[in-house]
Amino acid sequence: MMTKVGYLPDETSSFVGRRAELARLGTALTIRRMTTLIGPGGVGKTRLALRAARAAADRYADGAWWADLSPLPDDGLLLPTVSDAVGLADHTLRMPVEALCEWLGDKRLLLVLDSAEHLRAACSHLLAEILTTSPGLTVLVTSRQPLGTRGEYVVEVPPLPVDGAPDALQLFADRLRATDPGAGLDAPGDEAAATEICRRLEGIPLAIELAAAGIGRHSVAQLATRIGSRFDARGAGFGAPGRGGGLALAPGFEAPGFAASGFGAPGFDASGVDGAPGFDGCDRAVGFEGDAGTARLDLLADATVWPRRHRTLRTAIGWSHELCTPLERLLWARLTPLRTDFDEAVAREVCAGGPLTPDEVDRALQGLVAQSVVQRDGDRYRMLDTLREYGRMWLTELGEARAAADRHARSFLGLARRAHDGWTGPNQVSWYHKVSDTHLDLCAALEHLLVHDVGGAQEMAGRVGFFWACCGHLTEARNYARRALDAGPVEGPRRTRLQWVLGVAALLQGDFATAEKCGALCTAGALFDRDDEGMLGAAYLSGLTQLMNGEPEAALEAAGRVLRMTEGVPVDSAHRLRCHLITVFALTALGRLAESEAAATTLRRACERGGEHWTRSYADYQLALIALLQGHPEASATHARSMLAGKHRLRDSFGIALGLDILAAAIAAQGAGAQAARVYGTGHAYWRMVGHPQRGTPELGPVRERCELQARAAVGDEAYQRAFERGQSDNAEVGLAAALRTELQL
Repeated sequence: MMTKVGYLPDETSSFVGRRAELARLGTALTIRRMTTLIGPGGVGKTRLALRAARAAADRYADGAWWADLSPLPDDGLLLPTVSDAVGLADHTLRMPVEALCEWLGDKRLLLVLDSAEHLRAACSHLLAEILTTSPGLTVLVTSRQPLGTRGEYVVEVPPLPVDGAPDALQLFADRLRATDPGAGLDAPGDEAAATEICRRLEGIPLAIELAAAGIGRHSVAQLATRIGSRFDARGAGFGAPGRGGGLALAPGFEAPGFAASGFGAPGFDASGVDGAPGFDGCDRAVGFEGDAGTARLDLLADATVWPRRHRTLRTAIGWSHELCTPLERLLWARLTPLRTDFDEAVAREVCAGGPLTPDEVDRALQGLVAQSVVQRDGDRYRMLDTLREYGRMWLTELGEARAAADRHARSFLGLARRAHDGWTGPNQVSWYHKVSDTHLDLCAALEHLLVHDVGGAQEMAGRVGFFWACCGHLTEARNYARRALDAGPVEGPRRTRLQWVLGVAALLQGDFATAEKCGALCTAGALFDRDDEGMLGAAYLSGLTQLMNGEPEAALEAAGRVLRMTEGVPVDSAHRLRCHLITVFALTALGRLAESEAAATTLRRACERGGEHWTRSYADYQLALIALLQGHPEASATHARSMLAGKHRLRDSFGIALGLDILAAAIAAQGAGAQAARVYGTGHAYWRMVGHPQRGTPELGPVRERCELQARAAVGDEAYQRAFERGQSDNAEVGLAAALRTELQL
């Protein structure tokens, strides 16, 4: 049986020790509904939670799922993030928490919320709701403090032992070899020096990893001496309360020229300074305040809470910061506005300026990777939450927070423009995924632009909205389009595009009244502006609304009229292709199957020539439906599988649900009742993902019902129900893979 692990991050480095903690956590996950791992940043909560979730995954019929909360600046995207994590892409008008509660209500799964400390109140409220309504749900949380939720079982995560146990030393050696496979602790005195390093760093895994990364510039013995002198110089007063709120200025930044130069001068004094004037409370300016008004990084310096460990980690991070070159430090700070993984091109866009030329960004990025400040996975990079906070603190101290946010917003506005331009073309799928994967960064950029550049926000919401609607982020697409319209005056094609996004999102949520209104506004605005793209978009929106309302004749007439009016628009234009799709849908609904088949075939070829997948998959869907209506179930199944392959490439759950329905009908029409029932069951699971009962244009309903009856008659009610339930309970990917197999099981 396939293990249903859901989505858990890959473990990219070795896991050391923690046998006792894993055993305790395994027991807690068996008998407790909610467990919170607490401890200071860098102590290993995330790795421990990930290892425990993998070990426990087999016990949960619906898998183990992971939500990383560290990139969220506030609780505004908490619900969408958790919903995404458990596979819910709700297309309805319900309150998001209601949809999530219903989705989880009958499931047995493990949900891991990682890095919840800055959202404690919001997480506690959300978990209280979903744990009450979802009896099969188990929750594991990592946080620097308990959430305070009723029934919460708290497990403190200690550092690795450094006396009488090899774990900390083993971690140091493993990370040393990860940096240089030929490195080791073989030279005389190396093992003793490494043991002293681990003892000085009190067994905190992140501190040990940062120290191991410094071996490239020091021997183990030299590193032990340097760290020893650092800690001795620190003294008992390091980070003492009452001096700047207990916030200690990290080593290497008291040089008078630092702020003026913008990146730090070489050769400055490396000794630590506590409570430096002008630095008080800068953590709070970073924007990471928790529900009690305490910034997350404050916990690293507050001597009243785990004082030794926090001061040790702060010193270790400061030590790593000191080992970086001035440009590496500047890049460290400037990378912090990024919420998601990034590549070198994004790093250059967001961080280049002043002494950091694009080439210097590339070199400094590799230096941060070598120092373990940034993690690399193929051509993607990410920064650990604790290190991001430290860099953001220095970004604020440099006075660069606004400039960095401006660069970040410009970069992602540029991404939205390029994605919009690349929608019709060979890179459509990669753009689709890029927009989906950078969702949090796009939201952050939009929030910034809504305050500081309304015109940019209006352009961005219009260009990215259709991607979001296709990705299942309907609530965000609709909300940002509405906020952009309300933010200030907007006229011309930009206004039409925002109304179009608003209407498409409303239509997919089943709000036909709003969709109809937006379609009329788009039509009027586009006619006034003589905006061909806007007219084609309006015809698509209005036509699809008419089709869903059972008015195919009106849809066909309007689409044909607009296509004639805009003959100058290239045939491979995204809006033109979608308008042709309305013609195909309407002809099918009117029973003009020969015309519809010819139009769908022509449309499919046009999409294929241009590398367009989204519209092409719906042309495949129509060809499948037409073939079924014409009595050709084998051809119907072929077209349905082609549609499903395209929708799977685009991660379009709504499209997959539609495709599974038509495929199940085609299989049933061939007499394979049990196989059809299983595909229907998988389709039902996908419909639940989008929060709708079975949907589609009106003509699909009778076909679906007839074929379901045919499948039941072929195998009997009992066998049909067993196969249906199997498809419904399958892992979604497993069920879809089974549906795509071409051999019939008669």
